[in-house]
Amino acid sequence: MSFMEVSTLIKIGIGIIALLLLIWLSGFRIIPNDRVAIIEKWWSRKGSLNEQIIALNGEAGYQPDVIRGGIHFLTPLLFKVHTVPLVTIPQGKIAYVFARDGKPLEPTQTLGKIVAEGNNFQDVSGFIKNGGQKGPQRGIIREGTYSFNLAQFIIITENKTYYLPMGNDSEQKSIINMAQKISERNGFDPVVIQGESDLVGIVTVHDGPSLGKDNIICPTVSDDPSDENYHNNFQDPEKFLLAGGYRGRQYQVLADGTYFINRLFATIEFIKKTVIPVGFVGVVVSYTGAKGIDSSGTDYKHGELVENGFRGVWSEPLMPGKYAFNTYAGSIIQVPTTNVILKWISNQSGNHRYDENLKEVSLITKDAFEPSLPLSVVFHIDYKKAPMVIQRFGDVKMLVDQTLDPMVSAYFKNIGQTKTLIELIQQRNEIQDQSSVEMKNKFTHYNLELEEVLIGTPTSSKNDSNIEQILTQLRSRQIAKEQLETYETQQKAAEKEKELKEAEAIAKQQTSLTESDINIHIQENQGKAELMKSRQDAEKIQRLSEADAYKVKQQAEAEAYRLKQQAEAEAYKLKQTGEAEAYKIKTVGEADADREARVGISKGIAAKEQVNAYGGSQYKIVQDVMNNFAEAIKTSKVDIVPKTIITSGAKEEGNVHNAFESLVMLLLSDKLSLGEGVRTEDSKDAEQIKKEILNKIKPTEIENK
Repeated sequence: MSFMEVSTLIKIGIGIIALLLLIWLSGFRIIPNDRVAIIEKWWSRKGSLNEQIIALNGEAGYQPDVIRGGIHFLTPLLFKVHTVPLVTIPQGKIAYVFARDGKPLEPTQTLGKIVAEGNNFQDVSGFIKNGGQKGPQRGIIREGTYSFNLAQFIIITENKTYYLPMGNDSEQKSIINMAQKISERNGFDPVVIQGESDLVGIVTVHDGPSLGKDNIICPTVSDDPSDENYHNNFQDPEKFLLAGGYRGRQYQVLADGTYFINRLFATIEFIKKTVIPVGFVGVVVSYTGAKGIDSSGTDYKHGELVENGFRGVWSEPLMPGKYAFNTYAGSIIQVPTTNVILKWISNQSGNHRYDENLKEVSLITKDAFEPSLPLSVVFHIDYKKAPMVIQRFGDVKMLVDQTLDPMVSAYFKNIGQTKTLIELIQQRNEIQDQSSVEMKNKFTHYNLELEEVLIGTPTSSKNDSNIEQILTQLRSRQIAKEQLETYETQQKAAEKEKELKEAEAIAKQQTSLTESDINIHIQENQGKAELMKSRQDAEKIQRLSEADAYKVKQQAEAEAYRLKQQAEAEAYKLKQTGEAEAYKIKTVGEADADREARVGISKGIAAKEQVNAYGGSQYKIVQDVMNNFAEAIKTSKVDIVPKTIITSGAKEEGNVHNAFESLVMLLLSDKLSLGEGVRTEDSKDAEQIKKEILNKIKPTEIENK
């Protein structure tokens, strides 16, 4: 290579060096868009900083503003440029801030206050000038990408801590410790309480004024969204402290949801929700709150009951359900409201285990036996009276052990002393009913409601066989009674067997018996049918007769009414006619009477003459009788001369009189009264009259007769 060539290369090299020197002196910088530049000023006419780290007024030191991506000219003679990456907080994560410069913390402070003018820690000047404090901050950084001045702020994330090293080992150690503490508290993740987990968050605040000695839990402050200092469940620490919040465990809890809470400001402890099952109520004993007014009444001497929200036993219990209850602020004692069965039986207890310490009641009977009596008592607690029970006894277990057990045992010991062993066994039902009634008042005194007392069979101890002997005798007696009943039953069975054999014998002849029974039934049914038909016919005839009678009765009544009306009309007519005829008859009668009188006189004269002609009145009568008698014989054709002649009296010689002759003779005899004043000498001879009568009868008729 020639000298000229070497000289040319040297000149080119010098030119390049001069150009690079010029570029360096001009401070030419290219800042990538994913990074920022922190400017450190070497010198300034305003001098250097004393205690500060950030030069707010152009002093030498770290400048408050950062330079974003692009081309910049910053002479190295004046500035030192520190490029740092942008800080990206992932979705759903939280980052914490440590400030290197600012006002020192107050003695009561743990964290630096939030400065709204700091633009979420990206405006260093605004942060410091508006009272930003050095140290760990109350404010947190949510998801996103930020351009932080890492000379002022140290950003702690879950995976990395962003800061500009300054060669301070103690600072690095404190930052590491803080990151470790946040990680232990799961502070890089929000607080998430899911409904299915049935958890509740208990909050403990680590900043702010301390709570007084009279309280163990911090009261709730500004939990109403309408309040200007509403801190939104501890997510805004500044408003929490402005509302008067205290350092310590909080009464307010976190329910289901997601909360972005600074774990350096408040830690979260998870507890289970309080579940009050069906059949129970929860009596709250509050450890915090103001002193309340006693609502138990003057008759209740076992403690105070206060309204809900005050310190003490709440007068209103919690109903079945789930409650986000802070168990550090109080306790909930579950009280059963369903029936509770307490068993005074060794090694037996219910699921509630209230009776795990109970055992059989030892008795001494009237006849000096010492049995053990197993018992079961059923009771329940009125849910409205549950707070009184808890205030009085503390809990149901203490109620059973300290009150019910000695009370029930003493009662049945007293009962046992008045009964013999046999009476205790045989009168168990009566004793049970009596004890249920008498012990109700005792239970009511303790705000309990007794349902029933159940008594078991008395038993003896292992070393005492006397009770077993008594029971053996009772069993033997019962067995004898059962055997007697068995023999009676067997006797009845033998009789039934006899009846069965008879039935089997009858069954063999069942066909003939059945036929005969059928015939009997047929005939019986036919007779019943005929009887029924006869009854029906008779009933029919009776009904028809009743109908006809009713018809005749109605017709007769109608006819009678018609005749009555007609008779009344005729009677009136006859009355009128009769009155006319009466006058007529009277007149005619008077005329006829006069005429008849005259005729009668004439006839009387004629008759007298006829009688005189017959010789007297008796002869005239005989004449008329004989005429009529002869006419009667003629018309009736009766035998005058009978075939058999009956004579009366002695047979006269040559004369035999028949009936007809006897009649004639009778009429002519002196037995006929002749009447006084008739002369016998003027009378005709009787024989003569007889002959005249016989002559009137035709001889042929006499012969025919």
